[in-house]
Amino acid sequence: MTPQEGMRYANERGLDLIEIVPTANPPVCKLMDLGKYKYELTKKEKLQRKNQQVVLLKEVRFHPNTDVHDFEFKARHARSFIEDGNKVKATVIFKGREIVYKEHGEALLKRLAERVADIAKIEQPAKMEGKWMSIILTADKVGKKKSPKTQTEEKQI
Repeated sequence: MTPQEGMRYANERGLDLIEIVPTANPPVCKLMDLGKYKYELTKKEKLQRKNQQVVLLKEVRFHPNTDVHDFEFKARHARSFIEDGNKVKATVIFKGREIVYKEHGEALLKRLAERVADIAKIEQPAKMEGKWMSIILTADKVGKKKSPKTQTEEKQI
């Protein structure tokens, strides 16, 4: 139909005539309530933003001579941060003459990476930044722990 007929047809029904594909021959148009359409779009965008998961960077700090108990305690914290979906930046801080023994810091970070290897992967390998050596760990999608609910559902099947 002609554009004038389409406009008249849309006005009779209280709708808008919207051109969908202007390059087609003849152009493709659609009848819809534009205000309602825009409202639904904004509602969808708002819902998407609400359901978006924000990934935070949590930091766990060590010294090269960190004792076993302290290491275990902080490794548990790093594990819980990763399970919550956050990234973890593990940092070894060297004070004074400790900087001479960089291999102690590397060994500590490697041990932490091995401790959380089942649920995390190394996003950024160990690197020195002044007197700080850091590594960034992120959740591994493949090795993620299953929730208790999913485990019980699998048992029932």
